[in-house]
Amino acid sequence: MKKKAGRSAKRSGPIALQPEERKQRSLTAGTETPAVVDAAGLLMDLRRLIESARQRIATVAYSTQTLLCWHLGRRLLHENLQGGRAAYGKQILVTVSRELTEDFGQGFSYSALTRMVRFAEWLEDEQIVVTLSQQLSWSHFHALLPLKDPLARDFYAEMCRLERWNVRTLRQKIGGMLFQRTALSRKPEAVIAAEIAKLRDGQMSPDLVFRDPYLLDLLGLKGAYSEHDLESAILREIEGILLELGSGFAFVARQKRMSVGKDDFHLDLLFFHRHLRRLVAVELKLESFQPAHVGQMELYLRWLDKHERAPGEEAPIGLILCASADAEQVELLELGAKSIRVSEYLPELPPLPLLRARLHQAIEHAREQAARRLPGSGEKR
Repeated sequence: MKKKAGRSAKRSGPIALQPEERKQRSLTAGTETPAVVDAAGLLMDLRRLIESARQRIATVAYSTQTLLCWHLGRRLLHENLQGGRAAYGKQILVTVSRELTEDFGQGFSYSALTRMVRFAEWLEDEQIVVTLSQQLSWSHFHALLPLKDPLARDFYAEMCRLERWNVRTLRQKIGGMLFQRTALSRKPEAVIAAEIAKLRDGQMSPDLVFRDPYLLDLLGLKGAYSEHDLESAILREIEGILLELGSGFAFVARQKRMSVGKDDFHLDLLFFHRHLRRLVAVELKLESFQPAHVGQMELYLRWLDKHERAPGEEAPIGLILCASADAEQVELLELGAKSIRVSEYLPELPPLPLLRARLHQAIEHAREQAARRLPGSGEKR
């Protein structure tokens, strides 16, 4: 049965045009107004594509240069240029440098080849070099080579890779003696090496995160000041403080209120660390460290663990920042088992030689204490 002419039937697909309609459409198509082009958006996309491509090219170029320096250094090492043949090796390096500079231009001076040899001596595993070269340029390694302690070089290299420091930031971290201020530097060398190996696998421990002392000279505090002044100054300079604390810290709260029974307590500062995946409670003390501070921090950590810890997070950890601390008192309290750290803060930066001597003394003291606890040392653990 045919449908009435005035009624339109439903169609499931595209409407078919009659020949006359197609002809009319083709005649008028050239006169339609073109769509408006978003010139600003187009330009932004093109710039983003160009910058992304240049970044990838630069990364490949830096990585290739670093690997070349390592391979050249290893090849020269294979010629046994060290030890008893040092004089012969020096002569060879002078000759090789002259020939390579003539063939390939600058970049192959005697001192440059010497750095390449030291680079290959330091990092013997090619896979480690390949991984580091994805983030670190040859200029980064150039800044690391003067360090005498291989473990310090390993630490800075891995932290540089993880936190993506540029060369200037790396030099600042070295100048500020970051490694010597970490809790890790107080450990025996075997423990340090093991922790750095874990860091290469993406595992970060609190010993790598916390420092002692913290350099808070950027706060500009002079003369007498209160804990409130210190707290306000930290928040005012929060960007610089986060850089001193280290990459991964995120600010959560100030004067965090905790209700326990009939009493209210207030934690000075609360942070979250992304790599540790745990809350970090910070208490500020103008006076020297007192054992009573530990009980207060334990209360805060238990409250945070019960009320603020999110699924998948590790247990909260505490940091007591004080004007000074007695190392024997801190050691006797065995705060590591309680997830509590004690660190000093320096509102004014002391002369570098004094800071260096103080840190080396603290490191030696901590390692002697650790050695006495080893089995067979005669001291009970």
